[in-house]
Amino acid sequence: MATPSPSWRERLRPVELLGLAAVFGLFTGLVIALSTQDWVLAGIGFGAAFIVGIVVMAMLALAASSGEDDTKDGSNGPVL
Repeated sequence: MATPSPSWRERLRPVELLGLAAVFGLFTGLVIALSTQDWVLAGIGFGAAFIVGIVVMAMLALAASSGEDDTKDGSNGPVL
């Protein structure tokens, strides 16, 4: 039996999360650049906010799983 192919929404989900993390990073970088006028510091702020955004959204995506996979092993889903 062939497994069903994922929908476009399921395929583009990682791109949406990366785009949202990039928006967080751009906002942080622009705030730092406009307030300090130091572009190196703004680049560091952008990179830090981008990475933090990716990590936080990945953890939230894991915690908010659909629950269908978690019920097969008898667990009740995510703890937090």
